[in-house]
Amino acid sequence: MRGIESTGPSAGDSSRPGRTPGNLPVELTTFHGRDGDLDRLRQCVSRSRLVTVTGTGGVGKSRLAVQGARQLQERFCDGVWLVDAATVRDPRLLEHSVVAALRLADNSGRAPRTTLLEQLAHRRLLLVLDGFEHLVEESAQLVRTLLGRLPGLRVLATGRRPLGIAGEQLFPLAPLAAPDAAGLFADRAGAVQPGFALTPDNRAQVADLCRRLDGIPLALELAAGRLRTLSLPQMLERLDDRFALLTGGTRDAPAHHQTLRTAVGWSHELCSPRERLLWARLSVFAGAFDLEAAEYVCSGPELPADQVLDVLAQLLAQSVVTREDAPSGVRYRMLDTVRAYGAYWLAATGQTRRLRERHRDWYTGLVTWCELEWLSPRQEAVALRITDEFANLRAALEFAVDEDEDPRHGLYLAGTLWFCWVGCGRIREGRHWLERALEREAHEPPPGAVGAAGDGGVRLRALGLAGYAAVLQGDTVAALAALHECREEAERTGDDRAAAYSLLRLGSLALISDDVRRAEELLGSGLARYEELGELNSHVLIGRVELALAVAFGGDPARAAELCEAVRRECVEHGELWARAYALYGLGFMAWSRGDAVRAGELLREGLAISAGFQDLVATVLTLELLARVAVGEGRAREAAVLQGAAQRLWPSVGMPLFGSRYFDLPHRECERLAREALGEPAYLEALREGAALDPEVVVERALRPGDGGPAPAPARRAQGPSPAGDGASPRPYPFPDTGETGYGRGLAS
Repeated sequence: MRGIESTGPSAGDSSRPGRTPGNLPVELTTFHGRDGDLDRLRQCVSRSRLVTVTGTGGVGKSRLAVQGARQLQERFCDGVWLVDAATVRDPRLLEHSVVAALRLADNSGRAPRTTLLEQLAHRRLLLVLDGFEHLVEESAQLVRTLLGRLPGLRVLATGRRPLGIAGEQLFPLAPLAAPDAAGLFADRAGAVQPGFALTPDNRAQVADLCRRLDGIPLALELAAGRLRTLSLPQMLERLDDRFALLTGGTRDAPAHHQTLRTAVGWSHELCSPRERLLWARLSVFAGAFDLEAAEYVCSGPELPADQVLDVLAQLLAQSVVTREDAPSGVRYRMLDTVRAYGAYWLAATGQTRRLRERHRDWYTGLVTWCELEWLSPRQEAVALRITDEFANLRAALEFAVDEDEDPRHGLYLAGTLWFCWVGCGRIREGRHWLERALEREAHEPPPGAVGAAGDGGVRLRALGLAGYAAVLQGDTVAALAALHECREEAERTGDDRAAAYSLLRLGSLALISDDVRRAEELLGSGLARYEELGELNSHVLIGRVELALAVAFGGDPARAAELCEAVRRECVEHGELWARAYALYGLGFMAWSRGDAVRAGELLREGLAISAGFQDLVATVLTLELLARVAVGEGRAREAAVLQGAAQRLWPSVGMPLFGSRYFDLPHRECERLAREALGEPAYLEALREGAALDPEVVVERALRPGDGGPAPAPARRAQGPSPAGDGASPRPYPFPDTGETGYGRGLAS
């Protein structure tokens, strides 16, 4: 978040067992002063469901809100959650960002606001909405709706202006008092100049500096960074020289705003020409960035790539840029106010568009590389990298989809990111970008070739992927329309790859629609086309698992197990984890169907650990459902009901429960019947409610511990699959329903 360093997406995560849930960042610097402000803020949050901390940029709104929220954590059993609205440029993505920050995985076609209202309905939590001022109308509408429908929710917002809705308690934040300002400056100065402390000799000079910077924390931190190169007297002298020149605000602007601009402008003025140039160019990044990105995007004749590191180090020394350690490695970040100042100067030089094009090109290259590395032992590293880069990927997509001269750039980016949308649990946002890119391309025919994005199949790839996203969300009409169009156009133009993909995904749709004969035919045809191309990718591996399920549902679980085992071996060979989770689900399904519940549980837990790590909600909830059936067969009926309750809560975020398929639903129905019989209706419903109240992370951790939450299976009795009596007493093949052409199947074949 702005002004607070983080160690990555999991920094400060307190969602582990025994700790209050939440995502507040780890503090890397000391919080100074404001004891009275903190006391009053806690009182305001106790009295009002909406408190907005207002004040000028750099006055410390974000830091105060997070510090206050941290002290309030124990009052909110469902946690304190931070949403960094400052990194959201597109108003349409605000609600997506709130869903993501709260880790409410939802890949369905529902609006994100619906997800928030449903999944937070019975929770007691504090939402910290930081830096909303550029999205004030959208933020106000969202907060008004959430507070009106969620009685257990309280909101602590920060911005330079109020939200302006009923019930809002304003908390204007003043600059630091003199003693606190001096303490902050001394602490930050000691970090850049070891041994610095307030002494009788420098106390008056520090007090003078703090007074002239009006106690604004950002200004003080920038000033402290200058101690690497200037003494206190030199800083005071230079500040005197530049006050009139750098004030620059209008006469009716708040004095503190003028002072902040002076402080930032003063730091800018003290930079060398190359430092100012890099400062301006770095403003095109959204959120954090790495050195390689800065070297590519920001280099040029005036600043060669091999000199960017040295100049960046100078900006780090002056606190213009901060460093953070993320899961994917060392990254750098500019405070929001500092970035805005750099963007102003970049616009003044007329280079904004050129830099945004370079930014787009870098992230297009990164995405291309990540896709190539997805089917490899580096798959986990790719997923981490994509998570760390997501704010910049959004910025690149916004430019490519909305402002780029050639709409194929947006199509290429959105289509190449399939592994992010499908593999890393962002299906809904992926469909959003794909449909926006396709819509623009439909209204604005592309000009001549544009290199990588000029591939004639770029539109068909995006179209097919949009169709698959609709499949996963249960939007059959949209899925059929997109996939049929993709297939017909691919056959007409001779695009074998797009034809193969569309056949696979039509097979996916047939599978979840219970038309297993048609599914087997389509999946087999698509896989054959890929084999003719000599191409192996994650689409092919997932398609083979789906083919195995179609074969199993058609009555041949032995052959299905062989197909899944072949996929598992190939995944191990190539280091592919994401598809391996689906292969393990298939193997677990087959093991359970032949009565080996112990082996089924082992396979399913192995797959669950992978799918949950990738935040793949589809694989996660399917596995939880089958683990519930395994649990009831082991005599752990209450644990089975808890897992069913947890899955019941998750399904609306995926789409129709168990895809509306009688094949996928049969283990669920058997589990429900057996658990009801074993527990009785009241106890079964109580266990369901318990499971529905658990956070997804807690459910996964619980499911990964065999035998947790109930008695261990008796050593003398091996857990079995379904039996004629329905009690797991003796093994028999999985009772697959009779296959038959459904209404959907007839429509698909036509």
